[in-house]
Amino acid sequence: MTSVDEPTSTKPYLLRAIYEWCVDNGYTPQISVVVDAKTRVPMEHVRDGEIVLNIGPLAANRLRIGNDIIECSVRFSGAARELVIPVAAVTAIFARETGQGMSFEREKKAAEGEVAREPVAPDPNDPPKAGNKPALRRIK
Repeated sequence: MTSVDEPTSTKPYLLRAIYEWCVDNGYTPQISVVVDAKTRVPMEHVRDGEIVLNIGPLAANRLRIGNDIIECSVRFSGAARELVIPVAAVTAIFARETGQGMSFEREKKAAEGEVAREPVAPDPNDPPKAGNKPALRRIK
C-alpha cells in the first residue's frame, strides 16, 4: 500500500480502460513494451529493445492486467509462451486498426532495469577493418 502523499499510478487503470474500449468496439488492443531484464517476452521478436504485442481476447489467454504486472499466455509460431510484462515497461496501448490509444512516458523503474545499449562511435583514427565493404541496397 502506498502512503497518502504518494497515490497509486493511474497507468494500470488507463491500460485496462483502453483495453476494454478496444474490445467493446471490435478493435485489436496492442501494447508497445520496452524490454528490460524484468520483461519476459520472446526475445527473437524484440526489435531495437521494444516489442509490440497483440493482447486481444483471441490472441492472449488468461490475460491479467494488474497494477504492477501484465501476465498472459500467447502463441508465437504455434508454441505457447507465458508473458510477464511490468506495467512500467509499457509505453503505449492502441487499437491496431485505427492507431487510437494512449502513449506513456517511460518510467524510471523500466529505465533502471535496462542495460545501456548506446552504440559506440568508431574512433576516426582507427583504420577501417579489412573485409568491411560498403553495402548498398535498392529500396523501391
